[in-house]
Amino acid sequence: MSRRAFWATAATTLLAAGGVAAGTAMAGGEHKRRWAAGELRGMWLATVSGRDWPSKVGLTAERQRAELLAHLDTAVERRLNAVIFQVRPSADALWPSPYEPWSHYLTGTQGKDPGWDPLGTAVEEAHARGLELHAWFNPYRIANHTDPSRLVASHPAREHPSWVVPYGGKLYYNPGIPAVRAFVQKAMLDAVRKYPVDAVHFDDYFYPYPVASQVFDDDAAYDAYGGSFSSRAAWRRDNIDKLVRETAAQIKQIRPGTQFGISPFGVWRNAATDPLGSDTRAGVQTYDDLYADTRTWVRKGWIDYLVPQLYWNIGFAAADYAKLLPWWAEVAKGSRTRLYIGEALYKAGDPAQPAAWQKPTELSRHLTLAHDHAEVRGHVFFSAREVAADRIGAMARVVADHYERPAEPPR
Repeated sequence: MSRRAFWATAATTLLAAGGVAAGTAMAGGEHKRRWAAGELRGMWLATVSGRDWPSKVGLTAERQRAELLAHLDTAVERRLNAVIFQVRPSADALWPSPYEPWSHYLTGTQGKDPGWDPLGTAVEEAHARGLELHAWFNPYRIANHTDPSRLVASHPAREHPSWVVPYGGKLYYNPGIPAVRAFVQKAMLDAVRKYPVDAVHFDDYFYPYPVASQVFDDDAAYDAYGGSFSSRAAWRRDNIDKLVRETAAQIKQIRPGTQFGISPFGVWRNAATDPLGSDTRAGVQTYDDLYADTRTWVRKGWIDYLVPQLYWNIGFAAADYAKLLPWWAEVAKGSRTRLYIGEALYKAGDPAQPAAWQKPTELSRHLTLAHDHAEVRGHVFFSAREVAADRIGAMARVVADHYERPAEPPR
């Protein structure tokens, strides 16, 4: 059964049971139109460091598969319709790739065949459940350590040591080297060639987050390729812009129906830095610190969707959810880029977080605010472990208040 047929069947079942189809679920013409057009209800399924899956390294293929399917089943139970599955956490692969080694998060040994195909299985089983499967890639992170000798001998980072920059206790590919950009695209898009993934998804890591008293050493690349730019910062932003534009173009060539989405840190620039920025006082600004001009990507329509990570509560002084939400809605207004909002489910019930996060109603209030902005077409929750555990019932409250009925993802 196709996913469109799945959703048609789900709507028919609801009507037969006395329910209301998704397109008429809410009172008010605007909300009815938005629901009829679909909304994304997603969750991230993180694999780096075994964050969500697998529960530990070295499980049997059968146990890994069972745990993966359990996460997909949880998404269905929570009336979600998309899973964003991290399949290239650290310059490695969760599918049989000719370019990069099998991830060590599966077996404990980088390059060791786990005996099954996690990405292929995830795509097939997600679609069987009416879920979209978005393949999540991290473009430039190589390892959460700085010792290249710990990488498998055949790793491209060992074959091309000039591509590698140690920084902040990690290894990264250098975004400023054209050969690196070409390679990471080839490695990631191998998955698009092989599987009918619904989207290619990048997270918030482009140039790495700043680390005090450390310098990302790209002097040689800047000397070689940055001569025509007014500053190193402008050159770095152009490197990331090229990655985004080129990846988008190649996706459309390889599999035209596949979307391209990015989930950046939630603040483009503070208004004190740029009058076009948000009313925030964030310590990180993607434009200046990660060299990711997220606002431009949306305004120029380079990507199909954006999921800014608005991981703060309503009323948080430095970055207020209630101020950032309308700012992003205004950025998306009139563009071809769909706006979804990244939600910090992981903070709900965490005693280290502000008082607002101790209330199971906080996230539901976020979705209520979003209903007032037609540009917001859905939400994605971080992450799968919390969707399942739901420490204080915040996800259950979202489902009860906003996800009473199934909804087809936007297209």
